[in-house]
Amino acid sequence: MATVTGLSRRALLGAAAAGLIADHAFAQAPFELDELTIAELRKYSSESLVTRYLERIERIDRSGPALRAVIETNPDALEIARAMDKEPSRGPLHGIPVLIKDNIDTADRMMTTAGSLALEGSIALKDSFVAQRLRAAGAVILGKTNLSEWANFRSTHSTSGWSGRGGLTRNPYALDRNTSGSSSGSGAAVAANLCAVAVGSETDGSIVSPAAMNGLVGIKPTVGLIGRSGIIPISINQDTAGPMARTVADAAVLLTVLAGVDPNDPYTKAGDGKRAADYSKFVGPDGLRGARLGVARKFFGYNRDVDALMEEAIAEMKRRGAVIVEPADLPTHGKFDDSEFEAMLYEFKDGLNRYLAGTRPSVGVRSLGAVIDFNEKNRAREMPYFGQEILLKAQAKGPLTEKAYRDAVAKNRLLSRGQGIDAVLAKDKLDAIVAPAGGPAWLTDLVTGDHDTGGSSTPAAVAGYPNITVPAGMVRGLPVGISFFGAAWSEGVLIRVASGFEAAVKGRRKPGFLGTAAV
Repeated sequence: MATVTGLSRRALLGAAAAGLIADHAFAQAPFELDELTIAELRKYSSESLVTRYLERIERIDRSGPALRAVIETNPDALEIARAMDKEPSRGPLHGIPVLIKDNIDTADRMMTTAGSLALEGSIALKDSFVAQRLRAAGAVILGKTNLSEWANFRSTHSTSGWSGRGGLTRNPYALDRNTSGSSSGSGAAVAANLCAVAVGSETDGSIVSPAAMNGLVGIKPTVGLIGRSGIIPISINQDTAGPMARTVADAAVLLTVLAGVDPNDPYTKAGDGKRAADYSKFVGPDGLRGARLGVARKFFGYNRDVDALMEEAIAEMKRRGAVIVEPADLPTHGKFDDSEFEAMLYEFKDGLNRYLAGTRPSVGVRSLGAVIDFNEKNRAREMPYFGQEILLKAQAKGPLTEKAYRDAVAKNRLLSRGQGIDAVLAKDKLDAIVAPAGGPAWLTDLVTGDHDTGGSSTPAAVAGYPNITVPAGMVRGLPVGISFFGAAWSEGVLIRVASGFEAAVKGRRKPGFLGTAAV
């Protein structure tokens, strides 16, 4: 079939009917900062970087393709950048613009809302630990990114990337495709070169899945590597912030800045002596040589094209000196899905009630129950496409002292750790477990919600262990990622392996802002 600008006529007609044709002239127009790494950006002044990125956000995020990745820009970004230009360098992130997810508190003129209109107008009284670390490193917080509302813990029929406050984030590879979530805006923004790097957060899949579907590197670190105070919570046992970047090297720089002991997060004390001073030292082209990698085959089988791409990736890793062991499936695969959700319901209610009561005295909603009531009173704006079934389930739960909760947490830890990841790693003396990060982006569907295309995030998420996804290539014009996950505090090992894979495969491709995927 003949093509027009790389898109079939059938696809163009379908996209036109849906009103999703992007500005192809703009998509092909040069952008001076396009695909530049943090190291390459350092030759520019911070003021010039902020100016260029703000212009690009205005042109393609709020108009043009209208990605809606950025929910709010920082009105003080230029002033901060000028101040950074006058200071001596504080490190590799000095003066670099960074976007952060809109569930991470900043005590400035920006709101933190988790995408919910219930928190609109609300400004945190104190910087989150993440924001503190970024400012101390000289980074410029450029703005907040859109997300799946309440970090996708609201409805069983939700559409990832949609929030009441921010609307729908679109995938920059094909605008009718989903970004995945919940770090939807962070993923789309970095992919579209609206910033150098961004911070996402994950409870289960919310960094690695949008990273994969937006052609990015995403690092979900060990729970406790990065402090979580000032992040709107879901699960005390699984929540963590993490980097989203176009290269492993940039993700490692951001991880180094974010990692540290948070006096308001006791989980970070477990990382004493286990954090690396600089995660960049693990980055190199030969990271696959001698690495023992187990292939988790039970995560295959969702999509034949993805499976074929994974087979090519495994073959290339062998050629680069990796020892491939398979199958390396968890004997507990799929056995803790229900207990994970059960524990999260309890923890969300407890954590959100504490957060709203303690950090937002000026907000009208001070509890999960009040959020539910707000949504009911504002159904047209807050629930036009899906409801709040998960919020209602959480509200029905009791305190964390209940036996059902304690049993669920104990089951999660046993099956994901000792009888899960740790058992597999020990059996075959593995450095990491390998699996598809997921399938290509599904068509966004506001009627029936998200569509499962596979994913391997749950074991590491429930265990609280690290997981890194790296671009593996393209399937029908859409990016697909490969994930490496391993033992607690093994970020250095995973970064070494991931950077070796990145150097071997070079799987990232720039997005084209097409109206629909070329199929």
